[in-house]
Amino acid sequence: MLLKGKAHRFGDDVNTDYIISGRHKFKTLDMDELACHVMEDLDPEFYGRCQEGDFIVAGKNFGCGSSREQAPLALKHAGVAGVLAGSFARIYFRNSINNGLPAIVCDTTEIEDGDELEIDLEAGMVRDVTKGIELASSPLPKVMLDILSEGGLVEYMSRHGSLKVS
Repeated sequence: MLLKGKAHRFGDDVNTDYIISGRHKFKTLDMDELACHVMEDLDPEFYGRCQEGDFIVAGKNFGCGSSREQAPLALKHAGVAGVLAGSFARIYFRNSINNGLPAIVCDTTEIEDGDELEIDLEAGMVRDVTKGIELASSPLPKVMLDILSEGGLVEYMSRHGSLKVS
């Protein structure tokens, strides 16, 4: 699975309330509406700049704070193709994969805002096309790649009936 898009850079400890503020969750659970508000407390212009297929690139501990499933879902509905971070909060990582949004663990320190990226999820490789560098990432297990390729765990289970772990 090869993904291509532009990097949108954020720092460490981006919590789920920064991804999608709880104040919006109380107004609606419509993911397309929530998508209009992703990352707005950190970057009010993010939604307007983000193009379909772009990536969020962050430091360590992305998605900390709560088990809010709306966080990865709202990013996915905003067109974000995946999140790259030095580390993820465990529950966010699982929610992200289960909702069909790739979460890629790698050293993101050299990636800058606006860099063009190519990500090979199967090979565990991130290529910063802008800088001409390759960064190793933790390759995802086959079962996670299968879940992502189906669009999420619900879609995977609907199609296959059970997880096929090899």
